[in-house]
Amino acid sequence: VQLQASGGGLVQAGGSLRLSCAASGRTLSTYSMGWFRQAPGKKREFVATISWIGGTTYYSDSVKGRFTISRDDAKNTWHLQMSSLKPEDTATYYCAAVPGEHYSDYDVRQGGGMDYWGKGTQVTVSS
Repeated sequence: VQLQASGGGLVQAGGSLRLSCAASGRTLSTYSMGWFRQAPGKKREFVATISWIGGTTYYSDSVKGRFTISRDDAKNTWHLQMSSLKPEDTATYYCAAVPGEHYSDYDVRQGGGMDYWGKGTQVTVSS
């Protein structure tokens, strides 16, 4: 499975960006998908995930209410709509996926728990 993230860029505080992740090599309809981020000098952290059953979504407290994760199984893609961006959202954003039956909320919230990772896309929010 190969994951390709896109959509990052430079945006002013208060602006919006939409990240996309395209998967190839396997259909991921039974996978949970997610977004993580890592700022310079910091650990990778969980941002959002979406389950394969019912599309249940989970968010970190820092992005809840501002970010929305969604998936399009027909296109083997998922997205992260980011609004009201803040300078502290500046980071490299990674998309990731794991078979649904292997999903561990604890591992995900520690910044891991995924089997497949994309290479990342840079998001920079200026103040």
